[in-house]
Amino acid sequence: MESQQAHRKDEHLSLATATYQRAHAHHYFDQVRLIHNALPEMAVKDVDHRVQLAAGLQLEWPFYLEAMTGGSNQATKINRTLARLASKHHLAMATGSLSVALKEPATRPSFTVVREESPAGIVIANLGADASLDKARDAIRILNADALELHLNAAQELVMPEGDRDFHWLANIAHLVDELDVPVIVKEVGFGMSRSTINQLQAAGVKLINVSGRGGTNFAMIEDRRNHQIDLTDLADWGQTTPEALLEARKSRSRATIVASGGITSPLDVIKAGVLGAQAVGVAGYFLNILIRDGAAALDQALTDWQTEIPRLLTLLGCRNFTELQQTPFVLTGDLYSYAQQRHLI
Repeated sequence: MESQQAHRKDEHLSLATATYQRAHAHHYFDQVRLIHNALPEMAVKDVDHRVQLAAGLQLEWPFYLEAMTGGSNQATKINRTLARLASKHHLAMATGSLSVALKEPATRPSFTVVREESPAGIVIANLGADASLDKARDAIRILNADALELHLNAAQELVMPEGDRDFHWLANIAHLVDELDVPVIVKEVGFGMSRSTINQLQAAGVKLINVSGRGGTNFAMIEDRRNHQIDLTDLADWGQTTPEALLEARKSRSRATIVASGGITSPLDVIKAGVLGAQAVGVAGYFLNILIRDGAAALDQALTDWQTEIPRLLTLLGCRNFTELQQTPFVLTGDLYSYAQQRHLI
């Protein structure tokens, strides 16, 4: 019989699927319009789709499989399939939080299967921002991980009936960044970041920041469905969208490498995120739902399609690599334009 924490992981998977359509009722990247380049003056073969996030952390593609799951039998099956596809398509892959693996060693195969199936790939471990140095090193060792994500999930924890209520994280983040031998990515779990938060993280020594905004998997909604003590549905729209968070990052004092996730559902979204300043893009909910709804073959084909379209879109904009997208002109519409004006981001 699986533990209570493993059962919670299965609940998260089930509710992530059940709430997916509602979470994508609004597609916030539609409010970013790119200016067409009728004279790209390049060929698709000129595109270099690799991205360098940090020393020793080069991704073959500007998008990767973002943290999804781990910690249960169902998660083992999902992670095995995801890792096989990540290896086939030369994509980096982040796991779900390894906190359960550190507490319950019996759940570790649900995570180690990722490295087993992708022995030469980029694998990113995942822990909460309050993790001790020993636990962080254990998580990295379990996966032979190339990097560590530290997730910021205050909104999620406050909705969880069994969640944490104390969020003194910054000093610990600075300590981990200073002591660990692999790159550390600090990421939100889907509620975005302000320029103030980004500046705080950079001042603490963080060089890789995933602004992970609202628009994808919504853990406030998921945890509210699990919470039978209090109704917190009023937090369903909490936080900044991913385009809003990327605009915040553009105006921050940070020189950190910015990563984006949350609400990415197409190659064009990946490109738009790059235009707004992201240097890599994580995709979780969209790919997970293809896998659960349509199976591994459908996700395999989707990944092939994305890797076909992204170089073509870069060519269409006259960009030889993903970083050059930041020079692409764009306009904002609707609520995103209003937000940017009021926050003095444009």
